[in-house]
Amino acid sequence: MTSERYWVIGGDYSCMGFKSLRDSNGATLSGPFDDRQQAQSEWKRLSREHSSRAATRFSIAVEQINLPD
Repeated sequence: MTSERYWVIGGDYSCMGFKSLRDSNGATLSGPFDDRQQAQSEWKRLSREHSSRAATRFSIAVEQINLPD
């Protein structure tokens, strides 16, 4: 049986190509969330909070968990 957990990840990137974070210590990791709706609410909050920074981006990541039967 599998289950999913959701994480919000991101931070301030070094360029507009969003390939590497400016400072890996400044990365944001929020979660885990049991459903996508909770993660989406957190993503919206973080995105609004950092909306004045063009090189800041957040994404929702899904983690697949294999549970014992």
